[in-house]
Amino acid sequence: MRRTAKILAGVLAIAAPLAVLAVKGAAQTAVVPALWGIDPMRLLPPPPAHGSPDEAAELRELHQIQDTRTPERLAQAQWDQDHQSWMMYRSTLGPAFDVTRLPATAKLLAEISRDNIRIDSDAKAAFHRMRPWAADPTIHGCTIKPSDDPMSSYPSGHTEAGYALGLTLAWLMPDKAQAILARAKDYAYSRMVCGMHFRSDTVAGQALATAITLEMLTSPSLQPDIGAARAELKTAGL
Repeated sequence: MRRTAKILAGVLAIAAPLAVLAVKGAAQTAVVPALWGIDPMRLLPPPPAHGSPDEAAELRELHQIQDTRTPERLAQAQWDQDHQSWMMYRSTLGPAFDVTRLPATAKLLAEISRDNIRIDSDAKAAFHRMRPWAADPTIHGCTIKPSDDPMSSYPSGHTEAGYALGLTLAWLMPDKAQAILARAKDYAYSRMVCGMHFRSDTVAGQALATAITLEMLTSPSLQPDIGAARAELKTAGL
């Protein structure tokens, strides 16, 4: 837990000042968060309160993004919203990256994603933050589904999913790490282009994903799966 807290503190120090993942066919059983020593309420600061000056500043930033985004960037954000899966990295890694043909990689990504989703859901329920489009109806962006909970903004699940997969792939393919993490950053920004999240939501999503994923990637129990995925990607030319 002490190592995780240090990891999180480093992510927040870097990210804060800056302006689904289950693979098809993967097991659905989630490991309880306590297994990894991850408690979102001890790792994440509270988000800005509704009606606070800090929330108002974040809403102004979203309006600026809304006013300056291009139709092409909005379309990309909508695509990103609709593809919360390994497919977000295919444009970065090329057509050889197809986990339907990479079973060991698919298994590892499913394991990483499963626990990130579980802990992120716990965090959303605990913090219960209002979505930007619920706090300010003049925020317009990507499609809002009837099932979208207006009180589930913090932390950003898409951001956490993107960084969980991205950090795992960067761990497996270190020579491609910078390109992968640049895509993770852009994927997180899409949540603001969509008007679905505040910046602090995406910062928290990145931080939580980093803490969970690095804890898992350094766990002895996952080393056989990590080794199998790495060997499989090497064979595939990745």
